[in-house]
Amino acid sequence: MEWQNAGAVLFDLDGVLTPTAEVHMRAWKQLFTDILERLPEHGEADRSPYTDDDYFHHVDGRPRYEGVEAFLRSRGIDLPQGTPQDSPDEVTICGLGNRKNVLFNELLDAEGIEPYPGSVALLDDLEHRGTPAAVVTSSRNGPHVLHTAGLAERFEIVVDGSVATEQGLAGKPAPDTFRYAAEQLGVEPARCAVVEDAVSGVTAGARGGFGIVVGVDRGVGADTLRQAGADVVVNDLAELVPTAGPVSQPHP
Repeated sequence: MEWQNAGAVLFDLDGVLTPTAEVHMRAWKQLFTDILERLPEHGEADRSPYTDDDYFHHVDGRPRYEGVEAFLRSRGIDLPQGTPQDSPDEVTICGLGNRKNVLFNELLDAEGIEPYPGSVALLDDLEHRGTPAAVVTSSRNGPHVLHTAGLAERFEIVVDGSVATEQGLAGKPAPDTFRYAAEQLGVEPARCAVVEDAVSGVTAGARGGFGIVVGVDRGVGADTLRQAGADVVVNDLAELVPTAGPVSQPHP
């Protein structure tokens, strides 16, 4: 199918519409650096410093608790699961996930966030053509981020981590959340485009029978996104706007 003929577009949020992936990365680094430093000796656990590679390999695009578990497993650290009601101070998988959420929201509220100009240009183009769009994010902070970035009114359908839990939907790399968003829009998956920057999200799109999967390379690497199933890889969504010229990027 041609990109311009997509019946609907399903966008990931962090790293696709807004540079909140950078905020998430900082919150994860703060969380895991602290936990590696203060955990008691834990058998043969690997306590080497947390790096950006850890984020891309174990955390990026996954639901929060799954990201905690995947990273800890990679280091040979076994903690109790706990429950979503755990305090952010509890040393459980859920407690650490809740602590990460606190850190993320503190950074977001202190610094705010602006959407990528190229992403706004594509949203404007889709609106002009009457193409429906939805946000599909593993984060439970989706509505907060959209409101802070001034994008909330552009999307009637937002499938975030809270919706996934309520509906019993498996998180990325399973395609369930994307397929649910397509269903809510009333468009067959084969006529939908998925736009993702994370390997887990691209994999979800490739597994879901969607018409086209667009990878946005914000650092994971174009080849990696293609190997995960991206049909097209761009550096900025302005590249998908037929009449778009150069787009000024926000200052860091």
